[in-house]
Amino acid sequence: MSAAVSVRVPASSANLGPGFDCFAAALGLFLELDVSEADRFELVSELDVPRERSNLAVAAFERLRPAEGHRFEIRSQIPLSGGLGSSAAAVVAGLLAAQRLSGAPAEVLELATELEGHPDNVAAALLGGVVVCADGEPHRFEMPEGVEALLVVPQGAVQTARARAVLPAQVPLADAVYNTAHGALLMLGLATGEHQLVARGLGDRLHQPYRAHLYPRSAELVAHAAALARSARRSRAPGRPCSCGSSGPRGSPSPRRSVSTLPGGRRCWPRRSSAAAPRCAGARSSSAPLRRPARASRSTAGGARRGSRRRA
Repeated sequence: MSAAVSVRVPASSANLGPGFDCFAAALGLFLELDVSEADRFELVSELDVPRERSNLAVAAFERLRPAEGHRFEIRSQIPLSGGLGSSAAAVVAGLLAAQRLSGAPAEVLELATELEGHPDNVAAALLGGVVVCADGEPHRFEMPEGVEALLVVPQGAVQTARARAVLPAQVPLADAVYNTAHGALLMLGLATGEHQLVARGLGDRLHQPYRAHLYPRSAELVAHAAALARSARRSRAPGRPCSCGSSGPRGSPSPRRSVSTLPGGRRCWPRRSSAAAPRCAGARSSSAPLRRPARASRSTAGGARRGSRRRA
């Protein structure tokens, strides 16, 4: 029986509200990586990703162990270049697989942060739940009951380097104070389950206004989130459908049944998915015999594969 390992890593949403580069949450959409011994290097995937060693998961794997003589199979529910941490999930998966196969301890979070350039997405992918990254160390807690993610994924991608290039080096003091206050409201609301505080705490002046021209439709949704929520309540859809989250019991009617009209007559169909709920476990890895893995399927949040959790 040849050595093999399977790793399951969640998607993540970072820059939550005012928490630029420090607030993130894991989501119940998963990347799965199976690595097994083989005669030569091979990467198999139905995804539109590189099949060479430049692949993010393989490059991360090679920080701890050579990829030669291994077969990699990648499946993912996470949209590529959609702002849901697909690259962070790939990096974490590669590092965890190499760590498990080598049996040697490794600073996975530190290495993943080095490869990604910032800690928020990789910390959420590795640890699950909600994370606050400060002074190089993530602090984790569970998302409260009754909060689910509502995802609006753009069709066109904006490169991370371009999105960061438009941010100013300095901001007005009033904007810094605004973000400090609203960041506190958001974390207090998430920690206590007070949904009204969560809604108030999502305001931001550090990055969203400067990037609005790069994401005009997303900016429009955010600007009119309150109007969309009122429309959803009138049509008995779950409360507060917007691009960041909604409150209401699982199994409620889908917000797709609530067709909201934006200024100018444009219409919006919010989409909520129980597979994108932030109450989600972090990355899991397990040893497995050499086999052909089953195809990935949508999973409710927290339904991570059984195995030992690896934390840095």
